This record gives sequence, structure tokens and C-alpha cells, in this order.
Amino acid sequence: MQFAAKLAITVAIVIISAQIGKRLPSLAGLIATMPLTGLLVLFWLSTEQPGNMEIMTDYTKGALFGVFPSILFYLAAWICFRRGMGLAVALGAGFGIWIIGAVVHQLLVK
Repeated sequence: MQFAAKLAITVAIVIISAQIGKRLPSLAGLIATMPLTGLLVLFWLSTEQPGNMEIMTDYTKGALFGVFPSILFYLAAWICFRRGMGLAVALGAGFGIWIIGAVVHQLLVK
């Protein structure tokens, strides 16, 4: 039951962001990247492992450093879109850059 509630809340946020994106794409982008997901993960972790500050600390450190690969993803996709490239190219470039950033991320957080 707890898993189903987590899933429903998380999916609802994504769907609401997509619906808002139809009319206000910039606002939807802000909502999708705001720390709401991080807040949910912290809440889920704290309810499953109350008082475990080590897991909370490690998660927040990972999320903090994880911002940089995400910025690289959006920067690459934005550049591709500005140059008139299609969705597949923009996503391919964005994920390629993100993977490189994610590898560096994992090396830095260890």
C-alpha cells in the first residue's frame, strides 16, 4: 500500500507538469526541476529509515552534485533545439553529455 501511494503521488506530479507544459512550458520546466522530487525522496527515506542521518546526508550530497549533469543535459538539449535539430538528436546529445557528467559525479562523491 505504501509503495502504491508513493507511486501515485510521484506520477501525479509528472502528469501535472506535463499538463501545465501544454500552456506554460517554462512554468512546467520550473516545476519539473524544482526540488519537489528531492523533497519526496527525502520524505520517503525518512519514513522508511527514521533517524538515519547518514542516508539523508548521502542522498542530499548526491543530489547536490547531481545538479551539474542535469544542467549539462538541459544545456545540450537546448542547444540542439535552438539549432533546429529533432527530439531524437536533442535527447541523444543530452543523455550522452549527462552520462559523462554522471560518471564524473560518481567519481566525485566517493
